[in-house]
Amino acid sequence: MMEDIAKTPNVVEATNKTGLIHQLEVLQGELTLCEKALAEYLETKRLAFPRFYFVSSADLLDVLSNGNQPQVVARSLIHIYFSIHTTAHLLNVLYKWKSPEFGHQVNADRSTLVYRKLIPNLSYSRQLTKLFDSMAHLKFIPDEAGQLTKKSLGMIAKDGEYVEFDHECDCSGPVEVWLNRLQSAMRSTIRHYFAEGMLAYEEKPREQWLFDYPAQVSLCGTQIWWCTEVNIAFSRFEEGYENALKDYQKKQISQLSTLILLLIGELTKQDRQKIMTICTIDVHSRDVVSKLIQSKVESSTAFQWQSQLRHRSLPDTGERLYGTCPTQVNDFTVPSRHRWDEKERDCFANICDAQFRYCHEYLGNTPRLVITPLTDRCYITLTQSLHLIMGGGPAGPAGTGKTETTKDLGRALGIMVYVFNCSEQMDYKDAIRDKKQTFNFMGETINLTPTVGIFITMNPGYAGRTELPENLKALFRPCAMVVPDFELICEIMLVAEGFQEARILARKFITLYTLCKELLSKQDHYDWGLRAIKSVLVVAGSLKRGDPGRPEEEVLMRALRDFNVPKIVTDDVPVFMGLIGDLFPALDVPRKRDLEFERTVKQAASDLQLQPEDNFILKVTFACVQGCPKGHNLSSCERVQYPPCVQVVQLEELLEVRHSVFVVGNAGTGKTQVWKTLFRTYQNMKRKPVFNDLNPKAVTNDELFGIINPATREWKDGLFSVIMREQANIVGDQPKWIVLDGDIDPMWIESLNTVMDDNKILTLASNERIALTPSMRLLFEISSLRTATPATVSRAGILYINPQDLGWNPSVNVHLLLSSNEPPSSVILQ
Repeated sequence: MMEDIAKTPNVVEATNKTGLIHQLEVLQGELTLCEKALAEYLETKRLAFPRFYFVSSADLLDVLSNGNQPQVVARSLIHIYFSIHTTAHLLNVLYKWKSPEFGHQVNADRSTLVYRKLIPNLSYSRQLTKLFDSMAHLKFIPDEAGQLTKKSLGMIAKDGEYVEFDHECDCSGPVEVWLNRLQSAMRSTIRHYFAEGMLAYEEKPREQWLFDYPAQVSLCGTQIWWCTEVNIAFSRFEEGYENALKDYQKKQISQLSTLILLLIGELTKQDRQKIMTICTIDVHSRDVVSKLIQSKVESSTAFQWQSQLRHRSLPDTGERLYGTCPTQVNDFTVPSRHRWDEKERDCFANICDAQFRYCHEYLGNTPRLVITPLTDRCYITLTQSLHLIMGGGPAGPAGTGKTETTKDLGRALGIMVYVFNCSEQMDYKDAIRDKKQTFNFMGETINLTPTVGIFITMNPGYAGRTELPENLKALFRPCAMVVPDFELICEIMLVAEGFQEARILARKFITLYTLCKELLSKQDHYDWGLRAIKSVLVVAGSLKRGDPGRPEEEVLMRALRDFNVPKIVTDDVPVFMGLIGDLFPALDVPRKRDLEFERTVKQAASDLQLQPEDNFILKVTFACVQGCPKGHNLSSCERVQYPPCVQVVQLEELLEVRHSVFVVGNAGTGKTQVWKTLFRTYQNMKRKPVFNDLNPKAVTNDELFGIINPATREWKDGLFSVIMREQANIVGDQPKWIVLDGDIDPMWIESLNTVMDDNKILTLASNERIALTPSMRLLFEISSLRTATPATVSRAGILYINPQDLGWNPSVNVHLLLSSNEPPSSVILQ
């Protein structure tokens, strides 16, 4: 039919041929029949492996079409330099000797350290990361001819951590069958290492023990032993030894100091992340014991202790066990508490009267949330809601940790958390209460996993948000999230970054942000909340590791100054620098500069025929408000100089620590040229950057993110979702940017909240979840943030371009350059 139409160039004649309408109607009917049959087929696969519900139909077809080739689904060997056989051989060789570089025994099967050094260009499977949150790909066994078999030896996380299975995993047969086997192998492996780690904990010092096991096992193992040792201290106290808790607190402080010393030393990125995460939890554990001592708690049954989320190797006597993972029993009691139960070989978490079996989802080497009193209260509310077979509804202002607290609770229980749109169907609750194995959900009979829980996070009163109806609110237990203890969070994160004087520095940090909020002008783009604090602390940790000999006070002062100046308007800079000078008196810290990069930026600006004029090149700081010893005025002081093309350098620094950045400024201030200059710089550095720009206001919301046809249930992709998917599929670690050039509108920006926060995932109505890769960034080019909610502002870094930054000289210079026949170098005015 298409060939026949192609022969008729006249549109009217081609579309009015006899019988054409009938042919099209027949084809439409056959297509509808095929789509219905395909949907029913995909539904059977989703019922067989429920995680398929969280991938789009297109991705599911991709997985099913390669189902008998697990190597293709896992894509584990495409971009790995060394063969698996060679890697395993080198790991076994390295296992036999002690690594002088890192000072601890290298484990051949589990060493992230060696694996990352041997495989620098690690890529991961797009399919596996949608089905398993942290599992990226698999390691397969080669046969005698060197071809990979369908037997898998272990799993590799997105961050590069390798964990060997406790038994070979057979990846043959239908894809939904071997993925279920893979899921079981994942859980049994983590459970196996838990049992092994618990028995080995006392055989060597903790700072050596934690390197022998995957990060998840090391972290949870330290929590189990913390709970055990506190209970032992309570037992000793009841026997008459009054200083039992105080002695244990001294041991905690010693263990924490040892970990901080490790952080100061040379560590791989993965080992550093593991130690930082354990430090974060250790500081909270230390504070809990300190409060128990201050409150003169004398028994393990006191509420101050029972209200903590406590991990143990077996359940408390007589307590009801809420929820289990599939294939595990539901109710039992074990009389002992302080030993590993060889019969059950499992971990449990207790808080108040609720008890949960650890679900052993592989989490990789991921960071954990700083636990504050607000976090503890939220944990109690959410776990009690699960205990009562209800949902949880954390509500509060932006930046109070609603979503992150919910996700962290999932990590603490070893459960995968999906950030997704909620459904109004709540039939599963009755099924959990009745302890059913299956139940009817929207007309389908599906298996029930009793650990399922639904949580809704809300920002009441924000633009673009709607309130839940009362009948739906009744199904969720509310939890009010107020502003957390910023100083405590700051202190713990500084400890995790290796700062010794964390408490004093945290007080100065929060004092500065509190005064900035009160004394600086009220700008729409100012954010002094939790996300901004976290970003500065990451910068401070990086600066400390880059210059370990510099005093910690100078390191923090430099991070606070250099990271906040880009977003401050001209009139507020003297006030801000005055506050910095008051909190850090007599400190003269130069800005950290990369002279080679600055030269490359300057060359890129020249390549684009831009003028790196003085106000743009050498933008001096305003530290003279504190009194310059040379008597300089603000425009000539050279105490602290900013680098050439300062805004380009600032943008590059922001993109290093934030995956979403707002470039804010009036029209004509050079917003576009700033990011284009950085893009050209990357090109000159042979980094092969990629960008796609679009105006989100030029299309409707449905055209931007996609829509499901309500009549046919057909999915139509949106512009943004297509661009993001294409960039996510680009292989390589080159910079990839999505530039959104248009005013902020709550109607479309709210859909990007899960992309801009730490989830880094775009959730679509088609059930597809597109994740940002580590090299992808969102860049917003906007004139103001007047219509943006605080939830949006807090999710991105800010580069504010003041109108005063660009004078009249660049325009004159460009005019002279373009109108002159002389070479550019002789025309540029210096």
